Amino acid sequence: MRISAKTDYALRALVELAAAGPDGRPVKGERLASAQGIPLRFLENILLELRHAGFVESRRGADGGYRLSRPAAEITLADVIRAIDGPLAGVTGDRPEKLDFTGNAEPLRDVWVAVRAVLRSVLERVTLADVASGELPEHVRALTADEDAWMPH
Repeated sequence: MRISAKTDYALRALVELAAAGPDGRPVKGERLASAQGIPLRFLENILLELRHAGFVESRRGADGGYRLSRPAAEITLADVIRAIDGPLAGVTGDRPEKLDFTGNAEPLRDVWVAVRAVLRSVLERVTLADVASGELPEHVRALTADEDAWMPH
């Protein structure tokens, strides 16, 4: 799975908003960009897309900025990835269950469906609140506790 820079930036900006708390005060785009080292122009376009997708609200003016449109605990990483980049797992642009392999390659469809299931088991169960608090779900911590998970192979 490849995460685009756009999705990476979107997730990082949303986590910053989640960490800002539920007090309702908007956070300036400049502050988000600075906190995460994201080019402001690029971030502004992403925030606009996140607003259209229903993840953030924006307010203009001196007290303006961005805030989450719903609680961080209700927004999963999968929700954001799908909104920015589309389906979590695809093969040549198709969903795994739509693939039709023949002969000896036929079991590959099941492999790709299983890969999607594993991605879902993490990304659909981790919320912005989890990341912002540093309290990832136990099953995610268990996966990262495996030394092999950190090997670049």
